[in-house]
Amino acid sequence: MDSDRLKALFTKPYGKPAPTESQWRELYDEQVCFQDPTQERHGIDAYIAAQDGLMKRCDDIYLVPGAIAINENIAFIEWEMGLKIKGIEFIYPGASRLELNADGKVVSHRDYFDFVGPTFGPVPVLGGFVRWLYKRFVD
Repeated sequence: MDSDRLKALFTKPYGKPAPTESQWRELYDEQVCFQDPTQERHGIDAYIAAQDGLMKRCDDIYLVPGAIAINENIAFIEWEMGLKIKGIEFIYPGASRLELNADGKVVSHRDYFDFVGPTFGPVPVLGGFVRWLYKRFVD
């Protein structure tokens, strides 16, 4: 796994297809562990199901890579993800930590991002409450 391959994996413009099952299987180990703020999945089949589920819940998705750092078998990549759902666009800046096995396949994938703010911030009434709540903890 190198930075060009990671950049390609974390690039998906609106209107373009997501990686296929065979592409995921080429890059991810059978026993991959995936975790983000909303879920934890174990095994390549569960990981692919999670990715397919996200695609089905959204009208469209984009993913843009940022900085990439690779040190031995650990890779970090910054990214921005956009989700269009029922006419509303949600933007999530985040980062992923990937652990690679000796074959260069991903055995652990953990995403770090704020799920609550970008998800509920744009929603009328809830958005005001979320911003108030965040301000209470930050100030």
